[in-house]
Amino acid sequence: MRLSDKKKSGHGPGNSWQAVRLIRPFFLQYRMQLLTGFLSLLAVNGLQLVIPRIIKHAIDGLQNESVSSATLRQYGSLIVGLALCIAVFRFGWRYMILGFSRHLEKDLRNWLFSHLLTLDRIFFQRRTTGEIMALATNDLAAVQLAGGMGLVAFADALVLSLAALSFMAYIHPGLTLIAIVPMPILALLTRFLSKRLHRYFKKVQEQFSKLTEFVRTSINSIRMIKAYTMENNQTKRFDALGREYVRDNLRLAKVQGTLFPVSGLVANTSMLLVLLLGGRLTIQGSITIGDFVAFTSYLFMLTWPMMALGWVTNLFQRGVTSLQRIQNVLNEQPVIITPSQPAPFPEKVNSIAVNNLTFTYAGQNDPILRNVSLEIHWGILGIVGRTGSGKTTLAHLLARLYPVGMDTIFWNAIDVNKLDLAKVRRKIALVPQDVTVFSDTVLDNIAMGKPGATQAEIEAVAKAAAIHAEILALPKGYDTRIGERGVKLSGGQRQRIALARALLSDRQILIIDDGLSAVDIETEHEIIGSMQPFIRERICLVVSHRLAPLAQADQLIVMDRGEIVARGDHEQLLRENRFYATIYEYQTSRMEKGK
Repeated sequence: MRLSDKKKSGHGPGNSWQAVRLIRPFFLQYRMQLLTGFLSLLAVNGLQLVIPRIIKHAIDGLQNESVSSATLRQYGSLIVGLALCIAVFRFGWRYMILGFSRHLEKDLRNWLFSHLLTLDRIFFQRRTTGEIMALATNDLAAVQLAGGMGLVAFADALVLSLAALSFMAYIHPGLTLIAIVPMPILALLTRFLSKRLHRYFKKVQEQFSKLTEFVRTSINSIRMIKAYTMENNQTKRFDALGREYVRDNLRLAKVQGTLFPVSGLVANTSMLLVLLLGGRLTIQGSITIGDFVAFTSYLFMLTWPMMALGWVTNLFQRGVTSLQRIQNVLNEQPVIITPSQPAPFPEKVNSIAVNNLTFTYAGQNDPILRNVSLEIHWGILGIVGRTGSGKTTLAHLLARLYPVGMDTIFWNAIDVNKLDLAKVRRKIALVPQDVTVFSDTVLDNIAMGKPGATQAEIEAVAKAAAIHAEILALPKGYDTRIGERGVKLSGGQRQRIALARALLSDRQILIIDDGLSAVDIETEHEIIGSMQPFIRERICLVVSHRLAPLAQADQLIVMDRGEIVARGDHEQLLRENRFYATIYEYQTSRMEKGK
């Protein structure tokens, strides 16, 4: 079977509206909250539009000498009351709409994270950790800002501008037409620059992903960097990435720096035209001084939407760009899937059969495995062979980390492709060579294999993994925190903790893929022997370059160039397979010399 990347619909740069439709369910979910927020926003805008009318009546009354001090106090009290109402409603829309944006960010992050957990190894071989971290931080923040302040600014600008224009037209239609003459220039410029905003912001986010990935790999490899005195080299590389990030941001800033001043220039040009022509109309008596003051007040309100147009465009372009990047990941689908109607799952896995299995990695021409056929039963199966012979690939395929063709791997004579994938993986415990430990206590790292396990159970598996005594020697024993990626432990200790975790999980299939390579051969021999009580009536596969510990295995296979070239027990292979006998004699002679 050839493993190739599955073509995804919607993968790559998509349509902006497709990206926006991605978050439509969240708008529906929080529709009452949004409705309350937008009603509060409308109330704020409506009350703001009333104030210039009050000022108009006050000024016209003063001009005509038809108002008293008591009337002016009433006008002032009314304005103060309206201002208080505006403050209350403004708090309401901020709490509701900005609160919605935080819910949107949380829910989208949870969706992204849960989806990432469903994807298989093939996806993570194509995407860096830094890129995924950037999506969960920078990109989600951009979506949140667009769904919060961006949405508010857009709605506010739209409602306020339409209402202000209506009031302006009511006062003097001709003057209103003069005031909006410069606006088409702003609209054309915004349309032209928005495409550049999208392109430059995408480049900025991609460069941020590279920066994040570089920092992650540098911290994870800090011991190697120090051992090879590569600090200056890494600093220079980081500086180069940082400079490129700054350059990308400066390109983006040029576009933003063009939008905002031009928006302000258009708004101020409108104000200048109104002052020149509106002032003349006032002098001529076509409009009253109160009308002129009210008109300029409404125009001032209109200035904010015009200036906000560039800011809103920037927020929305950032949000849509980030949303498209997130959508590309959400469009990814795992290659290995559970069938719509899975076959009945066996209570106990008694046997695994491999039938003419051929496998090729994506991007490679030559198969890693060629027509591999194998029967595996309870007990220990040892897999040995030269580097690159296909041992790890076979182990990973049996662990269901990569897809296999139909009728190639069977559990109890049932094709694994017909079984529920989650149930299959819950039957398997895998100990890889490059084990994973977490920045937590030793106890919690082992207990991950069985949440709620007792101290006695944890100590039992630790003894079986030959790590119990070394754990007790740590400063706080099982309660010792082992640092990021187990930095406080040796490679052999990390591997044995991972093995203890796998043994504690009590799963029916245990696969140790060179997971004891960092321990000495005597310890490995001891571990293989002490594992026996934990693997009774279970299947255990051990991939190893060292043959002596596997002498206890129930069955051994020798692999070469993707094929099984020999099989049998230890004594049989010593007699019948020259490669096995030669390597065994070489390794045992080195052990004796080492003693």
